[in-house]
Amino acid sequence: MLAQRVVTAIILLAVLLGALLAPSPWPLVLLLTLAAACALWEWLRLTWPGKSVVGPALAGLLFFVFALALAVPWLDETSSSLVLSLSGWLGSWLVPAVAAVWVVGATALVMRGDAQGRAGSTWLSLFGVLAVVAAWVALVQLYLAQGSWFLVSLLALIWCADIAAYFTGRAFGRRKLAPRVSPGKTWEGAVGGVVAAVAWVLASAWWPGSFGAVLADRWPWWAVAAISVLLAALSIVGDLFESLLKRRAGVKDSSQLLPGHGGVYDRIDALLPVAPVALLLSGIFMS
Repeated sequence: MLAQRVVTAIILLAVLLGALLAPSPWPLVLLLTLAAACALWEWLRLTWPGKSVVGPALAGLLFFVFALALAVPWLDETSSSLVLSLSGWLGSWLVPAVAAVWVVGATALVMRGDAQGRAGSTWLSLFGVLAVVAAWVALVQLYLAQGSWFLVSLLALIWCADIAAYFTGRAFGRRKLAPRVSPGKTWEGAVGGVVAAVAWVLASAWWPGSFGAVLADRWPWWAVAAISVLLAALSIVGDLFESLLKRRAGVKDSSQLLPGHGGVYDRIDALLPVAPVALLLSGIFMS
């Protein structure tokens, strides 16, 4: 299992690196679109009322087609009035609304920890669609506006929080963070993850073009640190939220698409709430 996990991780990193270094933005946009479509399919498998097999698959396919149709004029810079209107609506309404739901609603649901609740939910399914669309829009727009290094430095915030939380929790964890949702996570681990994320953003702010540098150009240092705390906390909420959905559905992984790692949603659960909030707070708005 460990060897399988390592091989899958190496392949995923190689694919991501190749897309990031490609001379055209299309490989990374295609990769983000495919990952988002798979994550949506997996989310809906956990929440779709009636446990339909066709519904989640059809939703994932429709999203993939919709996202590519929207990405073509973005990348070719030939947006029609319809695409511009849709882009404006996504940036002005959908992304902020989804960000607010993550900060308030999803956090409250995780803290309540109702892991025995009904698995099938129309509202959770609808939120899944909106959350994936908002995250995809945010990531593509951040990448197109600021480039590969900016996107990698944002992802590194999540990686630092996740890795530090794991090792800090293993070493010092005593008090359970959300025992009914994810018994292995502790408050000590969460604090360690947040501290690591803040340290990364403040350190990377000295590197031009990074997420931290863009924040530092827009906000004072204390605000950059506060934003880092918020994003790190949201990455934990995203992880716990998926754990809640999986417990309600009675499954260990969102799927088996990635051997040794579970599903795509298992890999990007922390990114879904972080991306739209990062777009809003970085001051990069869609044109």
